[in-house]
Amino acid sequence: MSVAALVVPALPAHAATRTTPPAAGPAEVIPGRETDTPALVRGIREQAPAGGSAAAAARAYLDGRQSRYRIADPERDLVPAGTTAADGRETVRLQQRHRGVPVLGGQYVVRMEGGDGERVVTGTSGKYFTGLSTGTTPEVGEALAVERAVNAVLTELGDGYFSSTQPGEEESSPAGTARGLVVLPIGAGVLTRHVTVHGSGPAGGEPVRREVYIDARAGYPVLQYSAIKTFGTPPATTARSTPGSASRQAHAAEQGSGVRLDGTTVGLAVEHDADRGLYVLRDRSRIPSDQALSTWDARGKWYTDVAGPWPEGLQEFGSPTPAFGGEATDSGAVDAHWAAGKVYDYFKDKHGRNSLDGRGMSVNSLVGVTDYGQPYVNAFWDGQKMVYGSGDAEYRPLSAAMDVVGHEMTHGVIEHTANLVYAGQSGALNEAVADYFGNAIEADVYGIPATDPDSGLLGERLCRTKSPRECALRDLADGRTTAKSFLGLGFATDNGGVHLNSTIFGGALWDAREDLGAEVMDRIVYRALTEYMTPLDGFTEARAAVLAAAGDLRIPAAGQRALQRAFTAHGIVPGWESALGVDSDLLLDRVNTSGTDLGAGGGWWAASKSDETGSEPYSVWAGRADGEGPLRLMSPNDGRFHVNPATDGKTVVWQAYGVDGVDVLARPLAGGPVKKLWHGRTPGSSVDVDGDLVAFDHVTYGGRRAVAHLSIKDPANVETIGGGTYHRAWAPSVSDGKVAYQERRRVRAEYAVGTRVVDVATGENRQIQAATDGTDLGPTAINGTHVFWLLDDDATNGTTTLRRAALDGSGVVDLSPQTGPGALNAYALTASEDTVTVGAYLPDTEIRNESLPKLHQFAANGSPDAPGTRKGRVSCNRGEQSSAAAVAGGQVVWLDSTTGITQVVTRTRPAGRCG
Repeated sequence: MSVAALVVPALPAHAATRTTPPAAGPAEVIPGRETDTPALVRGIREQAPAGGSAAAAARAYLDGRQSRYRIADPERDLVPAGTTAADGRETVRLQQRHRGVPVLGGQYVVRMEGGDGERVVTGTSGKYFTGLSTGTTPEVGEALAVERAVNAVLTELGDGYFSSTQPGEEESSPAGTARGLVVLPIGAGVLTRHVTVHGSGPAGGEPVRREVYIDARAGYPVLQYSAIKTFGTPPATTARSTPGSASRQAHAAEQGSGVRLDGTTVGLAVEHDADRGLYVLRDRSRIPSDQALSTWDARGKWYTDVAGPWPEGLQEFGSPTPAFGGEATDSGAVDAHWAAGKVYDYFKDKHGRNSLDGRGMSVNSLVGVTDYGQPYVNAFWDGQKMVYGSGDAEYRPLSAAMDVVGHEMTHGVIEHTANLVYAGQSGALNEAVADYFGNAIEADVYGIPATDPDSGLLGERLCRTKSPRECALRDLADGRTTAKSFLGLGFATDNGGVHLNSTIFGGALWDAREDLGAEVMDRIVYRALTEYMTPLDGFTEARAAVLAAAGDLRIPAAGQRALQRAFTAHGIVPGWESALGVDSDLLLDRVNTSGTDLGAGGGWWAASKSDETGSEPYSVWAGRADGEGPLRLMSPNDGRFHVNPATDGKTVVWQAYGVDGVDVLARPLAGGPVKKLWHGRTPGSSVDVDGDLVAFDHVTYGGRRAVAHLSIKDPANVETIGGGTYHRAWAPSVSDGKVAYQERRRVRAEYAVGTRVVDVATGENRQIQAATDGTDLGPTAINGTHVFWLLDDDATNGTTTLRRAALDGSGVVDLSPQTGPGALNAYALTASEDTVTVGAYLPDTEIRNESLPKLHQFAANGSPDAPGTRKGRVSCNRGEQSSAAAVAGGQVVWLDSTTGITQVVTRTRPAGRCG
């Protein structure tokens, strides 16, 4: 399934389907992509049916114009999702349902003028998917969907690659909450069960809140992304300890003061809390209701404690007098409270918006959170509150920057308007709009002119010693364009580029602000966000939304041309994706899948693929690595998801996800029947084959990892390693009758951790190298002479070691040490007889291209210090490179996302250095 096509809907021009032009009348109609409903209609003044609510009038209007909108039954298939009114205008958002089931991102907007009896429709926009025909009866139950979702998140976050459990500790997993059925609007539609997985990550303990969609017929995870909206690139209730407490009603607001982290004294709206005998940072002077703008003391809390549900035991920051002292300053509480009021005032005064939701919701800021007691340099909006990190020796608490506070609060505004899905292009658009308003608010508060060369910097006021430009986390004036800077990548990296690609669109908006003026451009962007944009919009749709909003506001022609120039200068023009180039050879286009790896060996490759729309369950295909000859379909079309194939050039082995569990299947490349080798409930992600030997990992009851190996000729005779309470095994690889894997087991009162190789024919199980306590052991690869593996024995420096040893355990060397020049943060590897290739990040790089997963190759038999051992980059493609599989010699196949779609590509030799 093409996740990119789902959440990054701006497809190349050749992929768009255009509809029959509607009847004459509108000044502009932009056809929808792969739907008969137009994406935007403007320049109309058409009477809406009289009477009833705004939503009823909007649906009746659409129903009366079937020839243009092609929505068969708006009353049945469009559910009111909110109406906003301002200056005589009404904007109605309608959520699409398919046979009663919500459609992800299916939202249509109707804009009207007038009131109850005389409404005139002035335009429409959004996404209504006319091609949906999927059934809505699930075959997968909630319990299995939650189990599969949690397992998918653990694999995505790295638990499937490295052991993150220290000896003597118990493993723990995030939890899942079922959210109901959702149709993904891909092709004819994919019925899924939506599960929110929340808790702490398996490696660094980072907060987890991921939205996962499980195919409701086969139980395969077809989409997942993070719902936590951070500032930087990663990293109404009644209870007394929660915001909005009823006991506040008797207390009056007072004027207090405090000192910000930059040394300035500011006034603060505070309130005396008689229960505590303290003045607290609680402001009820702004929101015209019993809600409040409050700042909470989260010192001593880890950021994993506060993401998601309201944490127990929090209290608003207090002081014995209205003048808040040093603790409130040092924690960032004064800055957070003061800045939150300024952001509220900006949206109220400039745009008439009452709080983040437009309806006077409470605004809650948490300050002082740490990373397990260590400094936390980040901030995030989690759907109900802002959370600001403690900062460190260089960076002040994150609330010290007005643009950071404005950015996080704008995420709240976005969530209650366009609700842009936080992944891919729509996620980058989400970040771009948050960046824009964060900087706009800072410029408004401090009187910074749009012509100031540093006006586009974000977070530049956070540092104690660095200059603003050195300190800034992003720059809206960085000049990035789609042609030179867009990074195609999967959702495992920065949620599909939400930060890495954001300044392309944000920069266009900021450039236009200088040309059109701050007040005019702010109004344009706010109207585009609140009245035009919808959840799955990408750059192209958002460009149209901004231009349409400018037209509504009667911006003169010169200003509209300036807007168009700004978008063109940043490469945001229809069909821009088709201009992205690569240095690799294409083997399979548009695989349209998620969460599945490649296999290769013996001159062949194998991959999972969906249909052109990405709506069909995945099938396994195989082809020759030289690109010659036809592709071969290996798996049956039986409604299951066939994933994670491996091949040795003679046989293809893979996993098949179904409602009753997961099978490991095999089939000869030369043809013949599919053979079932194994059946289980919860698989891992590693499968390997060499000759008659197959090895794979899986999870036993209680989440305990195990490695199994078997003979294709005699699959009933399965040998299992690990899977017990005190014995875990993971990361298998096979070659020449041997299985390499990682192991952790308790021996007497201690735990033994190490890399091992078992000779299947003789039964000899040899320890290659024992690991020290606290070492995380990662994937293995094995060939006829050596075993290779990744390890991390210093979790603080963000790098890993690539280690090699002979099959008898001798000659242990580090091909890529964990420290020193060229150290890599590697997470996956594959080996041929001649080379070993790792998927890795370059740590702490300032080059955006190099901050994505790339492939690095080494000579398998070389001396670590010998010239030519480190062969360099496999490819210089700009986008994400993942799931590498060695063919032979230096040839590797991999999944490449440079063009914005995922393709199977190859190179026969490494590119070396990339400029």
